[in-house]
Amino acid sequence: MVSFAGFPPEGEGPIYLRIVRFIRAGVAAGTVVDGDEMPSRRVVSAVLGVNPNTVQKAYRMLEEEGLMVSRSGAKSFAVVTPESVEAARARLQAEEIGRVVTALRRSGMEKGDAMALLSRLWDEDEQAEERGESE
Repeated sequence: MVSFAGFPPEGEGPIYLRIVRFIRAGVAAGTVVDGDEMPSRRVVSAVLGVNPNTVQKAYRMLEEEGLMVSRSGAKSFAVVTPESVEAARARLQAEEIGRVVTALRRSGMEKGDAMALLSRLWDEDEQAEERGESE
């Protein structure tokens, strides 16, 4: 069963989107796999201390994305395929990069400078990884 034990108590954006992001991240990381049982909406509501309708909204979005399937009166399950893993990763990466771009633009950085910084940091990270120093 998919666990919400690691769900971050604080975060950016509405809770239903944070639930969706949490499941996407699990799919991308391989901790949510095909056929995993999803906890009931009431259980997630109790664990996170949110309204069941909030969880319902998140689950509906996950169903629309094809990451889970629910049947009336039955349990819900994760639907994970190689395509959904790649889609989840791409969506998460785009969200993270979007936040960085917004922060850099707000700080007054020009696009060329941002690209140069990204390139330098990328190279430094690769070198650290080669030396066995990466996180």
